[in-house]
Amino acid sequence: MKKRIESVDVLRGFTIALMILVNTPGTWSNVYTPLLHADWHGLTPTDLIFPFFLFIVGISIYFAYKNKNNDLSTYKKVATRSLKLIGLGLFLNIFLPYLPFVNDFVTLRFPGVLQRIGIVFFISSVLYLNFKWKTLLGIGIIILIGYWLILGFLPFSDGTLPSFNRVANNWSNYIDLKILGNHMWQADYDPEGLFSTLPSIVTCLSGILIGRLLDNLKEIKYLFLTAVVLLASGYIFDIWFPINKAIWSSSFVLATSGWATLILAVIYYLRDIKQLKFGNIFKYIGMNAITIYFLSSFISKSMYLIKVGENNNIHNYLYETIFVQSFLSNNLSSLLYGLSVVLFYIGLGYFMYKKKIFIKV
Repeated sequence: MKKRIESVDVLRGFTIALMILVNTPGTWSNVYTPLLHADWHGLTPTDLIFPFFLFIVGISIYFAYKNKNNDLSTYKKVATRSLKLIGLGLFLNIFLPYLPFVNDFVTLRFPGVLQRIGIVFFISSVLYLNFKWKTLLGIGIIILIGYWLILGFLPFSDGTLPSFNRVANNWSNYIDLKILGNHMWQADYDPEGLFSTLPSIVTCLSGILIGRLLDNLKEIKYLFLTAVVLLASGYIFDIWFPINKAIWSSSFVLATSGWATLILAVIYYLRDIKQLKFGNIFKYIGMNAITIYFLSSFISKSMYLIKVGENNNIHNYLYETIFVQSFLSNNLSSLLYGLSVVLFYIGLGYFMYKKKIFIKV
C-alpha cells in the first residue's frame, strides 16, 4: 500500500498486545476468567486473539500481493516467509522452560502459533494469487461445510459416530493423534493441530475478502453490515456446530471473523475516516508484530530458566517482590505483572518505530 490503512496497524498491534497479556500472567494460578480460553465449547475474549491475527494476516496478504505478478519469484518469497515462521515456532517449542535445547525429540511438540501462521499464510497466499474473490468465497464456504459434515456425521471405521467433544471419537483430535502422536500439546489434542488448521485457513481468507472490501469501500455501512452477517451466521451455526477454538469449528470461524470485522470497522471509522489520532501505542507494536511476539515468548521462557538463588527464577522473583502485595488481590497482582510486560513491549515497539527499524520475517 502506498497509503497504509491506519486502522489495520492499530488492530494488529492491539491483538499482539492482548496476546502478550494473556501469555504472561504473574502466575497461572490466579488469572481473571476473561483472560483464559474457554474450557472447550464457548468463546471468551482470549479466544478472539489468535483468529484476529490470522484475519489481519489475510488483510495484509491482499494488499501485499494485489499487484504482484503470479510468477516464481513471488512464490519463493511466500515460501521463504512461511518457512521462517514455522522455523521460529519450532525453535520456541524446543526452547522449553527448564530444558533449553535438550528437549527429548520423542515428545517435542510440532504444532504451535507461529507454525500455524506460517502454514495458513502460505496456503492462503497461493489461493489468493490463483483465484478471484468469488472463488475464494466459495472455497471458504466448502471448507466450513465440509469440516462440519466430517466432524459431525462421518462415522469411524468401527461404526462409532463422531462427536464434537474432547474425546477419542472427535475427528479433529483423532487425526492429529494418529499423525502427530506424542508431538502434541496435550495427550489427546492440540489447539494448533493439523486438521483444525484447515478451517483456520478460512479465517485468513475472510481477512483477504475484507481487505478487498476495504480497498473498494464506498460507505462504512457495508463493513458494519458484513460484520453483522458474519456474527449472525456464526452464532446461528453454533446451534449445530458449537463455537470451539480448540478444534477451530466452522461457527468459530464465522463468529470470530465477525467480531474482527466489527472492531476493525469501528477503528476504521474513528481512525481513517474521522482522522482521530488514537491507538498509536498499538500501531508501534503492529509495525513489528511477529518480531515482538517472538521476543516476548523467547524472553518469557528465558526468565524461567535464569535462576535467582537456589529455588527461584527471575520471573517468580520479580512477580513476588514487586507485584505481590497485601493490599492487592492475587488475580490483580497477576494481571498487573502482565500489564507491565505489555508496557515494556509497547516501549520496545515505540523505540523500533522511531528508529525506523522494521523487521520483516
